[in-house]
Amino acid sequence: MISYNLKSRIAAVVSLVAMLAVPAAAQTIAITGGKVYPVSGPPIENGTVIITNGKIAAVGANVPIPAGAQRIDATGKIVTPGFVDAFTQLGVQEVSAVNDTRDASARGKDNIAASFTVWEGLNPNSVLLAPARKEGITTVVVVPQGGLVSGQAALVDLVPGTMTDMIIKAPVAMVAEIGNPLAVGLASRGEVIGKLRELLEDTKFFQTHRDAFDRAATRPFAASRLDLQALIPVVEGRLPLLVSVNRVSDIDAAMRLARDYNIKLMISSAAEAWMMADKLAAARIPVLTGAMNNIPDGFASLGQRQENASLLRKAGVQVALIGNGGGDEEAFNVRNLKVEAGNAVSYGMTWDDALRAVTLAPAEFFGAADRVGSLRLGLEANVVIWSGDPFEFTTRAEHVFVRGREYNEKTRQDQLIERYRTLPGTHNTPPQ
Repeated sequence: MISYNLKSRIAAVVSLVAMLAVPAAAQTIAITGGKVYPVSGPPIENGTVIITNGKIAAVGANVPIPAGAQRIDATGKIVTPGFVDAFTQLGVQEVSAVNDTRDASARGKDNIAASFTVWEGLNPNSVLLAPARKEGITTVVVVPQGGLVSGQAALVDLVPGTMTDMIIKAPVAMVAEIGNPLAVGLASRGEVIGKLRELLEDTKFFQTHRDAFDRAATRPFAASRLDLQALIPVVEGRLPLLVSVNRVSDIDAAMRLARDYNIKLMISSAAEAWMMADKLAAARIPVLTGAMNNIPDGFASLGQRQENASLLRKAGVQVALIGNGGGDEEAFNVRNLKVEAGNAVSYGMTWDDALRAVTLAPAEFFGAADRVGSLRLGLEANVVIWSGDPFEFTTRAEHVFVRGREYNEKTRQDQLIERYRTLPGTHNTPPQ
C-alpha cells in the first residue's frame, strides 16, 4: 500500500508536470482598485497594475485598461511586489534528516568550497516551493551552508521548469562562516580569520601568477585551483562576500578583513549587529537578519534581541529580513517571511522599511533590482494581491503572480487539511 506521504509527493510531481506541459498564455492582466505599493515609489490609492507577456506594462492611478485584458478587482486589498527571501536552502534541502534530499553543502578542501555552485543541485520538483509561493514568496536566494567558505549563492524565481528556467542571476554572493571555529575544523576565531587572510592572499597571488601555477612553479596554496579561481571576483570587489556571523567582535573582524582586502561585504544572521549599527551604516554594509527570536542559541549570540532590525534601520543600515526563528525557516518554512516582517514592525521597524526589506532591498543587495523587487515598468511581473495588511497573521495572499503567471495549485499542506478536516473522532467531525 502506498503511504500517504508518497501519494502526496507523487501528486505534487504530477501537478508540476501538468503545469510544465501547458505554457503560460501570452495574456494581459489588469489588477484594479487596490492600494498599490510599488516600493520604488510612493503607494498608489485605487491603483492599477497592468501585466503583459510576463512583464509589468504599467503602474498608476489612472491607467487605461487594454481591450480584452483579464480584470482582477483588488478593491479593499493591498498589492505588492512578490516577496524576496534572501537566505534559504529552498530546493536544495527537502528533508534535513535524509541525506539523499540535501544538496546545500560541499566537502571542499580543508573546509573551503568556493567553487561550489549550490544551484546545480536545485530541485525544481521540490514540494516545498509551492507552500512558499502560496504565501507570497516569489523569489529566493539559495545559499550554500557548511565549511569556512561554503560556496556561491544564486537568485531564483519560483517558477516551474528546469534550474536554468528558475535562475535570475548566479552567482550573487560568496558565502563564508567565521563565527563557529569548531564547525569549520579550526580551534579559535583568530585561527579562522588567519585562514581567511591566507586564502585571500593566495587568491591575489594566483590571480597574477597563473602561468607559473600551470607550470607547477609556485608555492603550495591553501585552496584548489577551482576555488582560487572562484574567489577572484571577490578580491576584485565584483562579487559580495556574505559572511554568516553573530558576535559583535566577529562582525568587527569581518569588517576589518573587508577593509584590508577591499571586499564588498554583507553580513547575515547578525544577532549582535545592533551594537555596532553606526559603524555598519558608515561602512555601507548590508545586513540580513530576522526579528522572530530573542533567545541566544549560543555564546556568540548572547546579545540577540528582536529590535535588531529596527535599530539597524534607524541607524541607516540597509536591512533585508530573513528567518531567524528556527523551525527550518531556510527550507521548510520559508513561507514564514511575512511573519518575520510583521514581528520586525511590532518591534519598532517602520511598515515601509519592513516591506522594502522583503522586496527591493534584497533585490538591490544581489544586483537584481532591474528584474525583481518592485512594481516598475519592464520588471518581471512578480505581483501579490493580499486580503489585507501582508504582515498581519491572518492575511492571505489571494493572487500570486510569478513572471506574469498566476499560481494557485494545492500544496501538500492543503491536502493534509482536507484529509483530516472530517476524520471521524476529531473535533472537526460535523455534528450528527
